[in-house]
Amino acid sequence: MQIGSKLTTGWKATISVAMSNYIEAGSIIAIATSLSLWQKEFGLTNFAVGLLAALSANAFGAAIGAIIGGPLCDKYGRKFIYTYDLLLYMVGVLIAAFAFNYGMLLAAFIVTGIAVGAGIPASWTYIAENAPAEKRAAHVGSAQFAWSMGPTIGFLLAVVLGPLGLLGSRIIFLHLFVVAFVTWYIRQGLAESAIWKTDKANVAAGIVEKRGIRQLFSNKANVKAMLFLFGVYAFWNVVAGQIGIFMPRVYATAGVQSPIEQNLLQVLLWGCTVASTYFGFMKLADKYSRRMLYIIGAGLGIFAWLLLVYVEVTLPVLVLFAVSWGVAAGIGAQAFYGLWAGELFATPYRASAQGILFFAARISVGLLSYWFQTLLVTIGLAKLGLIMIALLGVAAVVGGLWAPKTQGKTLEQIEVERYGTFIDANPA
Repeated sequence: MQIGSKLTTGWKATISVAMSNYIEAGSIIAIATSLSLWQKEFGLTNFAVGLLAALSANAFGAAIGAIIGGPLCDKYGRKFIYTYDLLLYMVGVLIAAFAFNYGMLLAAFIVTGIAVGAGIPASWTYIAENAPAEKRAAHVGSAQFAWSMGPTIGFLLAVVLGPLGLLGSRIIFLHLFVVAFVTWYIRQGLAESAIWKTDKANVAAGIVEKRGIRQLFSNKANVKAMLFLFGVYAFWNVVAGQIGIFMPRVYATAGVQSPIEQNLLQVLLWGCTVASTYFGFMKLADKYSRRMLYIIGAGLGIFAWLLLVYVEVTLPVLVLFAVSWGVAAGIGAQAFYGLWAGELFATPYRASAQGILFFAARISVGLLSYWFQTLLVTIGLAKLGLIMIALLGVAAVVGGLWAPKTQGKTLEQIEVERYGTFIDANPA
């Protein structure tokens, strides 16, 4: 059967592309739920564990992939990335599944991270370029939905396979291999982004001048957009990155020692994110005030960490934290970042801009990941929580004050407003 004859640029294409986010989050959770097991199996120090986390899909590995994949996506096309990134990803998770020493595990995490980083900017770019203007948030939100499903399923698998110990973790990595293979197969029929093809044709015909990385940084509107999006995403993501990979250890510090209970708390958290993404972001962000929705999400995220800092941490408090943060994440900074990053840049450097921003954000996550475990032990959860609240506060202020008014507009209309010109996507 010819896949290409079946896969269109509608919801089927959106979902197949959004699976990059499931795979990314799934990788992070596979690492998070297995770190203690790997540490025990290989006799690793906290430093070695921190290095694994910092160089993985959660941080530096993804950062390297993004800074490479973003520009390649703009130069060779969105489909180019989808032809190769998941092949690299499958190699990485297979090495992890069969790792028998620290070196193999470290290599697996780096390779997987690079593949994830290359695919994420292409994912958000492709979805934004092919979504109807009046439903762009719903389509872009599908990436956030898939990203939330990764931890939900990953932690559920960790609960079910927990009695198997490290073998269970290896099976989780193998499940990611299967998902990646199916997604890669389906994507072979994916059509290239029409707006990217038209822009490339216009450049080749001399209708417009070539626009690349140099023009990205030389344009004042682009610089402002990058600073805004860094303020929205990077500060929030530094906190979210620690929650994604180290939250079970935070629960342990707060007194929840059972791995099963820790993972069930995470299932609750991410289940709330799934529901909030669908019923909040996907259903409301195309119809109601995006600024208000963003502020509500930011406020809930800060409230969640205030609980850990100022309230005696008991199991009911941790449940309330999980629900609050889960809902906040569904309508918060990452969902809006994916939407705004696709809207605020012109087609020739849309993916490059996202690659650079993703690189910067994940480098920030990696720096804190390197020290998070040590800080958790040395200064305690309350003081570490104050740092988290400060970071979330920056993201809340930046997004709340400078949220762009792009709702319901086509990418062409937005480009004209921001740059003063646009070559029609379908010239006569």
